[in-house]
Amino acid sequence: MSDPSKSSNVEANAVPPPCPEASISDSKLPGAARMKALYTSLTVVERIAIFSSVFIIGFAYGLDNLLRGTYEPYATSSFGEHSLLSTINVILSVVAAASQPTAAKIADIFGRVELVTFSVFLYVVGTVVEAVAKNVSTYAGGSVIFQVGQSMIKALNSIIVSDLTSTRSRLFFSYTPIAPALITTWVSGNIANAVLSATDWHWGIGMWCIIYPVSALPLITSLWAVTRRVKKQGTLEKFSTPLQALGPRDFIVELFWMLDIIGIILLVAILALLLAPLTIAGGAQSQWKSAHIIAPLVVSAFCVPVFIYWELRAPRPLIPMTLMKDRAVWAPLGIAISRNIGYHLQANYLYTILVVAFDFDVTAATRISSLFSFVQVVVGPLLGLVVFRVRRLKVFILSGTVIYMVGFGLLIRYRGSLTGNSKVGVVAGQVLLGFGSALFSWPAQASMQAHIKHEHLAVMTGTFLASYNVGSAIGNTISGAIWTQLLPSSLHHELGGINSLLATSAYKDPFTAIAQWPMGTPERMAIVRSYQYIQHRITITGICLCVPIMAFALAVRDPKLNDEQTLVIDDDLPYQTGLSEPLPQPKIGYREPTKSPAAVH
Repeated sequence: MSDPSKSSNVEANAVPPPCPEASISDSKLPGAARMKALYTSLTVVERIAIFSSVFIIGFAYGLDNLLRGTYEPYATSSFGEHSLLSTINVILSVVAAASQPTAAKIADIFGRVELVTFSVFLYVVGTVVEAVAKNVSTYAGGSVIFQVGQSMIKALNSIIVSDLTSTRSRLFFSYTPIAPALITTWVSGNIANAVLSATDWHWGIGMWCIIYPVSALPLITSLWAVTRRVKKQGTLEKFSTPLQALGPRDFIVELFWMLDIIGIILLVAILALLLAPLTIAGGAQSQWKSAHIIAPLVVSAFCVPVFIYWELRAPRPLIPMTLMKDRAVWAPLGIAISRNIGYHLQANYLYTILVVAFDFDVTAATRISSLFSFVQVVVGPLLGLVVFRVRRLKVFILSGTVIYMVGFGLLIRYRGSLTGNSKVGVVAGQVLLGFGSALFSWPAQASMQAHIKHEHLAVMTGTFLASYNVGSAIGNTISGAIWTQLLPSSLHHELGGINSLLATSAYKDPFTAIAQWPMGTPERMAIVRSYQYIQHRITITGICLCVPIMAFALAVRDPKLNDEQTLVIDDDLPYQTGLSEPLPQPKIGYREPTKSPAAVH
C-alpha cells in the first residue's frame, strides 16, 4: 500500500500544468511558439519573401549606418565637440547592449511583427530628434532613441533568420541582413559626398524618416501574411495575448519581472557610468579630479556587486545563467566581446585618421571605412556554402583569428602618410580585418545557436549581439581615452614651435583645421605626426586583444552540424519559460500574479 504522506508530498512538489491565465511564462511564449510552428509550414515562396524583406530592411539601415557614420563627425564638429564622438558611441553601444536581449524577450512575448513595428517607430523618432538638433545634448538624446530602434530590428533580423534555418544552413543565411554591404560600401561614399556638397548633415540624417519606414513595410507585410495564412489552415495554435490572459495590472507586473527591468537598469548604469567618464576625463584640460568624473566611477563600482547579486537571485535573469556554464555558450560570447573591442578601437576615429593623416577625400574615406563590412559580406556567404558541405565551424574560427591579428599588424605599420604604400597598407589592413572576422565572428554565433533549444534561441541571440555592443562600448572607451589623454599634448608639442594657437582647433574641429592647412605645409605635417602617434597607440592596443580572441576560439566546441533547427533534443514539454530552465522559486519581492479559482486545474 502506498504511503499517503509520500503521495501528498509528490503532489505538492509536482510541476503544475500550464494555465494560460496564470502567467506569461506558464506555457510557451506566443511569439516563439508561432515561429517554431512556421518553420515547418512555410512554402518556398514565403521563405523567399521573408528573406528578401530582411535583405531590404537590412539594406536600409545598413546604408543609413554608413552615411550616419560619415555625418556624425561633422555633427559633433559643428557643435565644437568632435572629441565627444567616442563618448556618444560608448553611450549608444551601452544602450544597444541593454536593448537587444530585451528586444528578444519582447519578440517572444508579443511576436515578431509587433516588435518590427515598434522598432520602426523608435527609429523614426530618434532620427527626427537628431536631424533637428542644435546642440550635442539633443543630438545624443536622439541618437539613444534611434539606437534602441535600430538595435531591436538588428536583433530581430538575426532571430528571424535563426528561426527559419537549420544548423547546417544558418551561417549562409545569417549574412542576409548584412549582404547589402556589397552595394552600400561603394554607393555610400558618393551619396555622402553629394549630400554634404548640396546641403549639410541635418538633411542627410533627416531623409531617413521617410526612407526607412517604407523599407520596413515588406517585412511587416510578409510576416503578417504568413502568420494569417497558417492560422486559417489551423496548423498554428491559438494563443491569447498576455494582456488578454492576465489583465492589465497583472500583465504589467509579470512583464516587469519577465524583462528583468532592474537588471537592465543596473547593467546600463555599470557600463555607462564606468565607460563614458573615461572618454571625457582628458582633453585640452584634464578633468580627472573633477566631481563629475569621480562620482560616476564610484557609483558604477557600487553597482557591480549589486548587479551580480541581483542576477543570481532574480526570478527571470537578463541572461539565462544555467546556459552560461557551458563553453559552447560562453566561448562564443567571449569571442564577440573581444572581437568588437579590437575592431572599435581602430574604427572609432578611423574616418578622421583617413581624412587628416592620409588626406583621403570624403568618398574614399567613407568607402575605406566600409571595407571591413564589405569584405565580411563577400567572404561570409562563401564560407557558409563551405560549412554547409563540411558541417564544421571551429577550424574556420581559429584561422580567422590569425588573419585578424595580421590585419592589425598592417595598421600598426601603415598609420598615416601621402605615400602610395601607406595608403595601400591601410586598405589592406581593413581587408584582412574583415576577412578574418568573417571566418570567426558569425561562425561563433552559429556555433552557439546550434547548442541551445529553440525556446532559448531568441534571448541568447540577443545576448550574443549584446556582447558585440559591450565590446563596442569598451573599444570606443579605450580609443576615446587614448584620444583625449594623448592627442592634445601631442598637438601642442608638434605645433608649439610652428603655430601654438592651432593645437586646440586641430583637436576640437580637425576638419576645419585641415581645410586651412593643406598637405605639405608645416602646420598640416605637424598635425599628421600627432595623428600618426595616436593611431600607433590605438592599433598596438588592438593587436594585444587578439590574444583573448584566440583563447576563446580554442574553447569553442566543434560539433557536426545537421538539418535540424538545433543539435539539442527538444522534449517539447508544455511547461517551458521560453527563457531559461524551469522557473526558479520567486525571490526578492517577486509576487506571483493572482490566480482565480477557475484558472487552477
